[in-house]
Amino acid sequence: MSDQRPQGNYGWLYGEDDSTRPAPRADGSELPPPQLPPPNLPPPGGRGRPAAGEPPRPKKRRTKRRVAGILVLAWIVFLVAVPIWAWGKIAKVDADPGGDRPADQPGTTYLLVGSDSRRGLTKAEQKELSTGGDGGGRGRTDTIMMLHTGAGPDVLMSIPRDSIVDIPGYGRTKVNAAYAYGGPKLLVKTIEDNTGIRVDDYVEVGFGGLVKVVDSLGGVEICPTENIKDKDSGLDVKKGCQTADGRTALAYSRNRHSYATQDIQRVQSQREVLGSIAGEAKSPWTVLNPLRYLSVASGASGSLTIGEDVGPISLGKFALALSSSMGGKGLNCTVPLRDFAVTWDPERAPRMFKLIAQDKSSEIGSLCTKDGLPKS
Repeated sequence: MSDQRPQGNYGWLYGEDDSTRPAPRADGSELPPPQLPPPNLPPPGGRGRPAAGEPPRPKKRRTKRRVAGILVLAWIVFLVAVPIWAWGKIAKVDADPGGDRPADQPGTTYLLVGSDSRRGLTKAEQKELSTGGDGGGRGRTDTIMMLHTGAGPDVLMSIPRDSIVDIPGYGRTKVNAAYAYGGPKLLVKTIEDNTGIRVDDYVEVGFGGLVKVVDSLGGVEICPTENIKDKDSGLDVKKGCQTADGRTALAYSRNRHSYATQDIQRVQSQREVLGSIAGEAKSPWTVLNPLRYLSVASGASGSLTIGEDVGPISLGKFALALSSSMGGKGLNCTVPLRDFAVTWDPERAPRMFKLIAQDKSSEIGSLCTKDGLPKS
């Protein structure tokens, strides 16, 4: 066996004679023994592991950051992809009446129409929701609203469907007949001719859209002031604030026979439901919950019809203005009326129309009332 001793004067370590010891210093003290080479030991804590108390190694921190970055990126892609997908499901319609129209006006005015379209509803759902089948033709418009957004407060103004107005080519009759006679184009033309307000964008929602959006939000709050049971709409609710599912919200929006003021009360109920939908939809939970986010987008787009010139940004502005007008920051009104027969007030109504056309909603003041009648 070969001698593995280190080279040098280390004999004294192995029991050899003192001659191999290091020579003493001049003052008589001995020099310290020479240092042995350090042993090749593994690092504390085992191979590749940091010792107790040591911070994580940079490589692991980079890995965690990389995973977190991938997850955030995936979430952003999801948030962007869903609206793009939903946008492809929205129906488009030519709502530009052409011809002699009011000139361009400041701000943006939307015509919001709630039609009795059954688009997106199966026959079983039509029966369950008491909507009846599709009667053919263009259908009717139970909801007609104008939404204006501009320099002042946002304004949501209901136009009762039984309002008697001049319909081009058809004489004086109920305003909702314009849609039945000539669809979106004639309805837009009728609204513009009778108000002097230019309609910039057209948005239409069918029965199915309202039901599915409400259900995807987990319901919305309604606050009836009396017990209601109506056969025609299928509404059966008790007095007081409560959470309504899609079926109940639709019936609440359609019901008018239970009220002495009929259409005047119905337009207020319609705005109440829209306000609750807008409030729930803008909740952070709608974005944070992927299933809810996807369901809301799918339900809304599946039965939404918009004008051909309405783009994603304009539709986004519409949603924000709707939320603002019903959230206390804006105005929600019925067109100024003279009586319960929904006759437009010949003085107050034109004043309000002019202020909207001039984008002076901050001056509307007492012209805006929930039932359209003058404040006593």
